Amino acid sequence: MNKSSRIYVAGHRGLVGSAIVRRLQAEGYDNLVFRTSQELDLRDPGAVNAFFASEGIDYVFLAAAKVGGIVANNEYPATFIRDNLMIQTNVIDSAYQYGVKKLMFLGSTCIYPKFAPQPMKEDDLLTGILEPTNEPYAIAKIAGIKMCQSYNRQYGTSYISVMPTNLYGPNDNFDLKNSHVLPAMIRKFHEAKTEGKPVVELWGTGTPRREFLHADDLADACVYLMNTYNESDIVNIGVGEDISIRELAEKIQQIVGYTGDVVYDSSKPDGTPRKLVDVTKLNGLGWKANISLDEGLASTYEWFLQTQKHLRTLTNI
Repeated sequence: MNKSSRIYVAGHRGLVGSAIVRRLQAEGYDNLVFRTSQELDLRDPGAVNAFFASEGIDYVFLAAAKVGGIVANNEYPATFIRDNLMIQTNVIDSAYQYGVKKLMFLGSTCIYPKFAPQPMKEDDLLTGILEPTNEPYAIAKIAGIKMCQSYNRQYGTSYISVMPTNLYGPNDNFDLKNSHVLPAMIRKFHEAKTEGKPVVELWGTGTPRREFLHADDLADACVYLMNTYNESDIVNIGVGEDISIRELAEKIQQIVGYTGDVVYDSSKPDGTPRKLVDVTKLNGLGWKANISLDEGLASTYEWFLQTQKHLRTLTNI
């Protein structure tokens, strides 16, 4: 990408997209294109086609998606598979129709089988059954990967697909009904502290292990790969280390300063037992994560506090 390249970041206000925007701007890319979901509904093929027809886009970071945690995936499976299939199909096809030079499709490590060997290698894709709680979302993401690979094969496009591990950071979703485990924990512990609750209840047993990558690290990797990687094969993006949900809760509890008790509701689902990605390929391409989990959790909680303060200020105006 040249500094003057016209770059469209789809999903620029979300956790991933906003981090990519920050990274691009920090590196001097100043010809960025954004549209909110109100301005451009990516589920609408006519609207997406008209957008690409008029904007002269050179590069696309496809970070727009319908996302959520176990609760949201379980309650809205049709929404997750429908919206994600529509978003990625419209953007990928319009990018081809209007001569986009390169597109990056952001998937998820939930594409891998529930019982994939750990750490999960890129070659483990489609070697076993998926985790039932997020199967519709995972199938949509797998379809996006295959669509990019198929367009490369048939049309000679340059579409690359990256699979980030569990993400967190500024602009994450802290809604308890729709968020992922880490931001949900931050909010639960914070509210328990401020409201003086004696107990925080968490879903599952606390034994599943998860890997967590800061969104700013992901953005750094995405910009790096957009400039250096040109193969159809997928690339995992992660840190190569994981932690149990119980250990994560202890870290967040300490950072928030909550002194009450923590109990686990084992009647609730744990999800996949372990999700750790093999980052050998990514490291071999010349990139490694830089933000430690402790550092990232502290800065994310600080961002959460500042956001809460801002919202209170707006409410009082």
